Order: sequence, then structure tokens, then C-alpha cells
Amino acid sequence: MALAQGCGRLRFMELYDLKEQQEYVILIGVQSGENEDAWESLLELEELAATAGAHTVGKVIQNREAVHPGTYIGTGKIQEVRQMLAALDATGVICDDELSPAQMNNLQRELDCKVMDRTLLILDIFAARATSSEGKIQVELAQLKYRAARLTGLGNSLSRLGGGIGTRGPGEKKLEMDRRLIRTRISQLKQELSEVHRHRELLRTGRKKGRRRVGAIVGYTNAGKSTLLNTLTSAGVLAEDKLFATLDPTTRALVLDDGQQVLLTDTVGFIRKLPHHLVEAFKSTLEEAKYADFIVHVVDASNEEMDTQMHIVYQILDELGAGDKTVVTLFNKQDKLSERVHMRDFRADYTIAASARTGEGLEEFKEVLEKILAEGQIYIERLFPYGQAGKIQTIRGFGQLLSEEYMDDGIFVKARVPMEIYKNVL
Repeated sequence: MALAQGCGRLRFMELYDLKEQQEYVILIGVQSGENEDAWESLLELEELAATAGAHTVGKVIQNREAVHPGTYIGTGKIQEVRQMLAALDATGVICDDELSPAQMNNLQRELDCKVMDRTLLILDIFAARATSSEGKIQVELAQLKYRAARLTGLGNSLSRLGGGIGTRGPGEKKLEMDRRLIRTRISQLKQELSEVHRHRELLRTGRKKGRRRVGAIVGYTNAGKSTLLNTLTSAGVLAEDKLFATLDPTTRALVLDDGQQVLLTDTVGFIRKLPHHLVEAFKSTLEEAKYADFIVHVVDASNEEMDTQMHIVYQILDELGAGDKTVVTLFNKQDKLSERVHMRDFRADYTIAASARTGEGLEEFKEVLEKILAEGQIYIERLFPYGQAGKIQTIRGFGQLLSEEYMDDGIFVKARVPMEIYKNVL
């Protein structure tokens, strides 16, 4: 048996599985400006905490011009939180912003409990959800960068035996390394990630040679992106009603009603205050949106924060250099709405009310994709000698064969084909 200490509470537990320790946390946010909705952000933080396996027992918001440079919240609020910790029998606190090493160290000393921030929480969720080798490399790299700057402040607190948030992924053994070893590991991971990036570039090049149009499915986390891909292509991607249910991008072919094919790639969900460590580490994954031919923006129409979430998605797309793509916005989860309202996305070229779960609006979505494909195609009428009949198969695979008529001297075809096919094949 081992002794694990929470804030004012002593617990005896057997250390069989570090991930099974139940954490009871108090969430702390700072309302620092008129345009910042700290309460909505704190509700999202509660969802993140639940996804990581923690139970929220209290919430605290402090109104001040800026976060306290030394302790995130002021002295009075620290006293209030200390009293809440004892009254609610909580094991730790989670702050809604990324804390500096000094803030985390000072706040931990003042409260005498486990202190986490939004970044650590998201990193922990990513560590639990990453399944592919690429995802695991990306998460470990982000974790090590985050922890390298906090070794001095966090070494004692996080080296305690115990489970819970912040101990997944590289875990205790990485915290026992000195800075030189961590830098070496970061360098190794960057090299491995560079190899993965080159492999992804080869895949993109292969798609371009195949002349198939590619659409990136983007959206706020838990908007229904994976459910959409599963419904359209039977991809078999994990789809749960949780934040960041899937991290690894999945590409599947969708055959449209006219026989044409498009490739759809599911991407990692976006979220407010997305840690810069993750943006950098997952850049090769997020760049699927940058190199796609068009964007499928999935929006949770049942979420009251829909407009804010859409703004965050476009903000990240702009940062990635993908803000100039053709956008199809699906206002998803219509089946959850008690009444239908007209929804708008002024940055979208096409908008569709849909439900990936019931299939509503997906036929209209396919028709829109056919229009997008037609924009990059040219119309031809041509007689192909029978010796060139193989070119008609190329048209079927990459374009739209409208009609074919077998004549004495060949096959007369009416079709729409991509410009690349017209120039290089036909």
C-alpha cells in the first residue's frame, strides 16, 4: 500500500494502474476582458477534464485586468480556492490557461495540492488517444517540450507516485531525465517526425499523380467529423460523443452518384486555446487542410457556442495557410435540434443542413461535391479509335463519362474530365 496525499485528504490506494486514480478537481478561470467569455471556456474545460477521467466538483472565475504574473489568480481568490479544496474534498485544481513555470510552482505551494493547466490536460488526453506511431511521436514531442521548461518547478510534484492527469505518455521516467537527455530525446523525435512528414508528402504526391480531388474534413472537436466519414465511406473510424475521440487522420475514397471519386481526409478536431506545442507537433497532420483541394467544415449546429467555434476553426485554418480554399459547411446534428433555424456561414461557398448520424442532407452534399469537381473540368466530345479504348477507362476513373456511342471507326464519347487528364492523357 502506498500513501497518496490530496489537498487536505489522505488516501490509501494500491498502485496497480496509474490511470485509474479518480481525481476530483476545481476549475479556475480568469475573466480578463469584455470580449472573453470565461464561463463558456470553463464549461469546455469541464468537458476536457471529464474526457481525461477527472470529476469537476467546483468552478471559480476571477475578474481582473490580466492574470496574476506570479500565481495566475490573486491572493484573495487563492484563499477562497484553498477553502473550497478542503470543503469539497478535492485532489487538485485545473487552470483554464497555460501557466508559466513560476505560476504553477507558486500556486502549487500556496494551495498544497496538484496544479494543472489547460495545456497539460489536453496533452494528457492526446497521450491517451494517440494510437498510430505518428500520433504517439507527436504527442510525446509536445509533452517533452512542455515539461522541459518546467523541470525545475514540477520535478518534485510530478515525481510522486500516483496516477491521474499528467502521468500518461512519457510519464515519470522522462521527468527523471536531466535537460540534456530531454533535448536529445526531442531531437530524436523531431527526426522521426521529419521522416513521417516526408512519407506524408509522398502520399500527397501520389494523390496528385492520381488526379483525384482531395477534401479535408475539419471542424471543432466533437462536431461529428468521424461520424460523417463513417457514414459516407464506411471508414470504421472511432466516433464517440467526447472531445478528441480521434487524433490520427484517416483518408477514404467516396464514390459519387455519377461514378466520380473524391478522397476525404478526417483531421484532428480544433479547440479554443489550442496549445502551441500541439499545433507545432501536429503540423504535418493539420497540413492536410492546407494541401487539400477543398474544405469540408463540419459544425455542431446543436451547440450554443456554434458561432464561436466556427470563428476558431477559421482562425486556425488561416494560420495554417488554408483560408483560401473552397469551403462546404455542413451544419451537422440537425437531429438534435427541436426546431429548424436558418444558419449562415459567410465564409463558406456552400452550406448544407445535415445529420451525419441519420443521413439527412448527405445526398445534397454529394451533389455539391459533383459541382466542385465540375469546376475543375472541361467538357469534351471526341471519337476514340478502338485501339485507344483504355482512355475511356481513365475518363471513368477521374472524370465524368456522360455518354458513349459505339461506331464503326471507334467510340464517340461525351465527358467532363479534369484539366490535368485532358492535357497529359487524352
